Amino acid sequence: MKRCLIAMSAACLFIGGCMHENKQQAPEPKPGAAETPKQQEAPNYSHVFPLTGLPAKEAVNRRVIAIMVNNHPKARPQSGLQKADIVYEVLAEGDITRFLALYQSEFPEKVGPVRSARDYYVELSNGYHALYVCHGWSPEAKAILEAGVSDYLNGLFYDGTLFQRVPFRKAPHNSYITFANIEKGAAMEGYSLQDNVAPLPFRADAPQGEKAGQIDIIYSHRSYAQVRYKYVADQKCYFRYSAGEQTVDYDTREPVKIQNVLVVAAKHSVIDSAGRRSIDLSSSGSGYLFQNGIIKQVEWKNVDGRILPYEHGVPVGLVPGKTWINVVPDLDIVKW
Repeated sequence: MKRCLIAMSAACLFIGGCMHENKQQAPEPKPGAAETPKQQEAPNYSHVFPLTGLPAKEAVNRRVIAIMVNNHPKARPQSGLQKADIVYEVLAEGDITRFLALYQSEFPEKVGPVRSARDYYVELSNGYHALYVCHGWSPEAKAILEAGVSDYLNGLFYDGTLFQRVPFRKAPHNSYITFANIEKGAAMEGYSLQDNVAPLPFRADAPQGEKAGQIDIIYSHRSYAQVRYKYVADQKCYFRYSAGEQTVDYDTREPVKIQNVLVVAAKHSVIDSAGRRSIDLSSSGSGYLFQNGIIKQVEWKNVDGRILPYEHGVPVGLVPGKTWINVVPDLDIVKW
């Protein structure tokens, strides 16, 4: 009996030892192993950005930031244009255009060169209740902004603080601002950076019509004042060119990619000896909408300060993505 108990004890010890050994040899999870299913769940994209129609991870309540960007040949290539949701390109003086870049879905680190305000750029900014950022102003823009119709940050008052001059360009083509400093300036001035932005109309169907894979806008016979858009089908976007040079970011070399090109004709009038203009953006007019390499003749309307395309009185939806709007004095300067 005693020998039996000893044998049973030995067997238990052997089994226990084997179990302990197996437990010790169990493989440890490797670094980077798959997380639990809950952690792997795809983000909820039930929200969209109002100015691009693209998916957003959460509800969007950011205020639009509108920045005047220099387009003089000595200001190219610019910084930050590739991140803008909407860009208006409009003549300033002579045959030089300037950009009004609207940011809401994404923000670059910095934007520039920043240039001075004109009244019609302020009007376009107001269509989005944007915080308007400029460096300098015309007498008409000064009167509008000082009347309090817009929240604004002007480099005239923050040169060297919120606005910084870069050493590789000469004034007035060297003023830049970071989005960190825009936030700082908004806090200093008591401006809110939250807003419920009304969405633009977007389409779910594919555009149909005449093909137009290349668009030329000839602001003057000088090459620096000539714009080209080329549609690249495999990337589903237009690339932009000025004077034959592709429009890319100065810092990252990332190209500007555009899904909608809207060209609208509006009455232009020279109002002073400096060549400043008045541009009628209130009346409707004719235009062209380019999407997916297709051209559509449209009528444009100013709807609460926004320039939007219409056909037979019905809004024409935009393709989700980024939009550039060229305001021209006459559609005759547009070729495709």
